[in-house]
Order: sequence, then C-alpha cells, then structure tokens
Amino acid sequence: MALENLTPAEGSTHSKKRLGRGQASGTGKTAGKGHKGQKARKGYNEKRNFEGGQQPLARRLPKIGFTSRVVKPTIINVEKTKVIAELSEITMETIRSVHRLNKSVTHVKLVGASAKDLASKIKDENVTTTGN
Repeated sequence: MALENLTPAEGSTHSKKRLGRGQASGTGKTAGKGHKGQKARKGYNEKRNFEGGQQPLARRLPKIGFTSRVVKPTIINVEKTKVIAELSEITMETIRSVHRLNKSVTHVKLVGASAKDLASKIKDENVTTTGN
C-alpha cells in the first residue's frame, strides 16, 4: 500500500451541490436561497445563539455560580473604637472581647491615624493595619 493508492471509504464522500445552473436543475434562479431577505444576501453570517432579535437565552437567565474566594477583612476604625488601642496585645480573641464581631469574621483590618502605632502590639496574622 502506498500514498497514491489511498482512496476514501465507500459512501464517505459525495459530489458538491451545483447551484444556479438553470431552472431544470432544481437549484437554479435563486440557487436554493428562496426570495430576498437577509439570508439570501451575500456575506450573510448569523451569529451563534442568535434568536431573531429576541433576547437570547444566555441573557434572559440570571448570572449564578460564582463565589469569590478572596477573604475581605472587616474594617475597624481605631479612632472611633479607642478600646482596641488600649489593649496590651491585639489578637482576634481580644478584639472580639471588646468589639462586637460576627462569628463569620475571620480577618480584621485596623484603620485610622493611630493604626500604624499599633503594629507592634499585633500578635495575630488575621489582624492587620494600614501600615502592614
């Protein structure tokens, strides 16, 4: 067997439809495109999922299925909550003891003018300041 002897399998190919070859051919005159209209024009290309001007299904359904895994910290202003600045060491437990926090809060960021001064007191990796 050589490359010049290869042929397609029986029945796998068929001849191309010859369009616009007279009325008797069955595909003459309009060449199988019907009469006028957008689809009869040359260069016509319908976009994928096009529904004839109706709002596409992908835009009618609500966006669901994404949850960000980035944990955004709860921000506490040290200027408004002076009690945190008076703590000897700052951890999540000590902040919870003096400040009302939801149980779901895992990260805290301390902001304010005096927040940078508290950086030396912080003993927990889940508590940061604007200077950290």
